[in-house]
Amino acid sequence: MGRKAVFLDRDGTIIREAEYLSDPAGVELLPGAAEGIRRLQAAGFFIIVTSNQSGVARGFFREEDVQAVNARMQELLRARDAGVDAVYYCPHWQDGVVAGYARECECRKPKPGMLYRAVREHGVDLAASWVVGDKQTDIDFGREAGVRSILVLTGYGMKTRAQWPQAGGMPEHVAQDLYEAAELIVVLRNDPRSREREDG
Repeated sequence: MGRKAVFLDRDGTIIREAEYLSDPAGVELLPGAAEGIRRLQAAGFFIIVTSNQSGVARGFFREEDVQAVNARMQELLRARDAGVDAVYYCPHWQDGVVAGYARECECRKPKPGMLYRAVREHGVDLAASWVVGDKQTDIDFGREAGVRSILVLTGYGMKTRAQWPQAGGMPEHVAQDLYEAAELIVVLRNDPRSREREDG
């Protein structure tokens, strides 16, 4: 049996949404985010951040800027006795302007490349894992690989929910924020009924 994990979107889920954030000074943890991550880790989940960062392909910032923002997020989480175990991001966008990044790829959500990378690199059991995020791409990201999902109503979450069902598939659950999502995951982690939608 592999490792159970929770895949967390970054902007609008862990940190406050800011369009194309490139300055570490602008990183601000959302209320309940550190507490939610700490709750999941105490329950034995491996925490992986998965984030689309097309600003690199668009020429808005460099990969080094993405890494600096991620490092600041990790620093703030660790100051709250939390922290994440791995961070993946996709710098690509097919209509980008930066050579080497302007292409289609398998790592841009909702494609499941980052999920499968976690299986290879960390032995993650996707059937025992969850995706949490504020956008439709996060929900579809999980669905692509059969991973249960939770929409949080922070970030773009309220807008995402308002667009159902036209926008795409719906998550297994909706939570006010990351802490509430964590509580749901901990309660449901051993409950086979939580997979009823996927089992038919």
